[in-house]
Amino acid sequence: MRLERKHQKKRRLSLTVAIVSFVGSFLTLMLLFTYWVTPRISIIGFHGVVDLTNPSLGAILNPTAQRMAYPMQDLEKLLEYLVRSNYWFLSAQEMQDFFVEKSQPIPAKHKGQKPIMVTFDDSYKTVYTNVIPILERLERQYDRKAKMVLFINPGTLAKPDRPSTTYLSCKDLRSGYEKGYYDIQSHGQNHKNLTKISDSELLEELIQAQTQLRSCMAGLAPDEAIAAHLAYPYGDMNDHVAETASKYYHSGYLYNSKVMRFCWLKDHYRIDRLTANRDKPVDRLIQMADRAMEIKSDRPCSK
Repeated sequence: MRLERKHQKKRRLSLTVAIVSFVGSFLTLMLLFTYWVTPRISIIGFHGVVDLTNPSLGAILNPTAQRMAYPMQDLEKLLEYLVRSNYWFLSAQEMQDFFVEKSQPIPAKHKGQKPIMVTFDDSYKTVYTNVIPILERLERQYDRKAKMVLFINPGTLAKPDRPSTTYLSCKDLRSGYEKGYYDIQSHGQNHKNLTKISDSELLEELIQAQTQLRSCMAGLAPDEAIAAHLAYPYGDMNDHVAETASKYYHSGYLYNSKVMRFCWLKDHYRIDRLTANRDKPVDRLIQMADRAMEIKSDRPCSK
């Protein structure tokens, strides 16, 4: 009798363990499923843009930068697909208002659209010489304007007395902004790794970039529209960098090959961004863009 009771206790314990294990696995799967299907936006990060038919135009001498430069012909295919498909090209402030802080309802005019953010880092001249003609053609053909978010290092900008075929000038930025194609944001003053410099250097990188970019765009845009958002050079940041940046910028962008799931976003200074280089075929980027939610509600994260 005692042996039988012992076996019964073992069976009950085994059954309990099995049930707990099943429930745990079920809840884990549900959590993963919820995470996978939660609304998301592709924020695509480019650098330079190389014309394969004329690679000397806007040549980039740094080998790493050459590898990161995206073929102009593939970029044109991507942008034409997005314009033709009526994507909503987000500015950094629109991303902030509608999807990061979620402080404002999404305007009714964007219902039925999919949002996308196309960004360019490092101030390369080819964002003007090779990209502006594409945007102008697409606007003429489809009567739709595509906006690019430029994360700029003002310390590398060409000067009137220091012309450059590699880097943008303030004149280029003003021209692209006046045409309605550029949103000008910060990438730090001199592209230093913000996690590896002193506190005084960190402040200099953050504040000088903001000051110089706003000076460059004076008369075209209010200060609060320029360099209000930051992309971390090399995608590197830590809690100290984020805390310091939060005193001057509304948000911070990573470069981590992840899609932004904005309903799950808890930290405005760790916004996911997809890497785009020659290893990413354009069809793959289109596929990533297509996975974005279609706007059906002015509050997409509401239950």
